[in-house]
Amino acid sequence: MLKKLLVGLIAGMISGLFTAGGGLILVPAFIYTLKMEPKKARATSLFCILPMVIVTAFFYGRHQYINWKTGILCAAGGIIGGYLGAKFLNKIPDKYLKIAFTFFLIYAGIYMLF
Repeated sequence: MLKKLLVGLIAGMISGLFTAGGGLILVPAFIYTLKMEPKKARATSLFCILPMVIVTAFFYGRHQYINWKTGILCAAGGIIGGYLGAKFLNKIPDKYLKIAFTFFLIYAGIYMLF
């Protein structure tokens, strides 16, 4: 139980600081630390992200950091993309999902440096 709370605490802090705690922290932590199967780890991560996002967005909104027009439009696209991604999840083997996720992290990391 303590290990699970600690994973959530770390993900929440990173989400609050960098808005990137959800999938980037939770999915690998669930798979490697809590020994959860990959698809269950992704689904559980989504469940955990919602409360973190609500709390973080509240504080960001209080300080006027949210661009509402952009946020609403991206959220609409995100709803459609989330639906499509969830539909494809069962059709793509875990091995390929891991590879795609790894390439995404490498790309994002390099892009943020330059």
